[in-house]
Amino acid sequence: MKQLNSTAFSILELAPIREQDSIQNTLQHCVTLAQYAEQLGYRRLWLAEHHNMDGIASSATSVLLAHLLNHTSHIRLGSGGIMLPNHAPLIVAEQFGTLATLFPDRVDLGLGRAPGTDPITMRALRRGRLETEDQFPQDVQEILNYFDTPRPKQQITATPGQGTHVPVWLLGSSLFSAQLAAKLGLPYAFASHFAPRLLDQALAVYRDNFQPSQYLSAPYVAIGVPSVVAQTDEEAQFLASSAYQRILALFRGESLKLKPPVESMQNLWSEPERQAVNGFYGVAQIGSVQTVQKGLQELLERTQADELIFTCDIYDKQKRLENFKLLMDIHHLSENSKA
Repeated sequence: MKQLNSTAFSILELAPIREQDSIQNTLQHCVTLAQYAEQLGYRRLWLAEHHNMDGIASSATSVLLAHLLNHTSHIRLGSGGIMLPNHAPLIVAEQFGTLATLFPDRVDLGLGRAPGTDPITMRALRRGRLETEDQFPQDVQEILNYFDTPRPKQQITATPGQGTHVPVWLLGSSLFSAQLAAKLGLPYAFASHFAPRLLDQALAVYRDNFQPSQYLSAPYVAIGVPSVVAQTDEEAQFLASSAYQRILALFRGESLKLKPPVESMQNLWSEPERQAVNGFYGVAQIGSVQTVQKGLQELLERTQADELIFTCDIYDKQKRLENFKLLMDIHHLSENSKA
């Protein structure tokens, strides 16, 4: 039976912008979190690419990654992910090849098939390019080729990039990327932090169809897990109301800036909205250390994941840092209990 202490703990950062706070402060908190995650022993920290969202500051993903890499020393940093339809594969390879050259063995490239934004913004990003989600498999292979050892008479090379062998992950919330990751023999991360419905099915598809490759000899799975860990279950539920309000705003097309917690959500949402938010947060771990430890162990037994990538939408920045400290306490508690 898989145990938490044998499972890597990582972080997915969306650089949440709070009400009454500046983007500059948000980005500084990203640096603080990356440094703290490194100190605590997290495996990696990834940034997510989103555009035209007033509550998310990680839109220039590779630029922010360079800043975080420059302010940390050994934690792995990467994208979770780069939304490939928005970018030319060569540009992505050059950007991440540059990062990997400056910071060897510390950079991951997670790739997503969706644009990560609305159709109007998608058109603004592509500026008339014919790129579509259907080209994702070819674009992924193109990037893998750019990172590989150059072939004789190769017409196009990524400089920097060629020969850097940057680890490439495929991300997904459906079965498509699970099938592609299996076919290419790449590690796979499922976006269960916001779309948990197909989690079990996608993992089964990936594992059942996995083909060993030069990149990976056996399947490797990471899953996204929303987290709000506090001293008590009651405090965690209070802090989680900020996350609930944010998802509610997403459903309503309102501002995504993180709101302060409230004592009760009862008058803020309808019953269908409450159910929709709960579905969105189907694998969320909210509660005390004891509650979350039990919940994570059950999730791990269900999914047999190799890595858990935690998100956190807590308004109070210090409480947010404490969330990640308590998660790592759970990891250590599992080690001690096994010993």
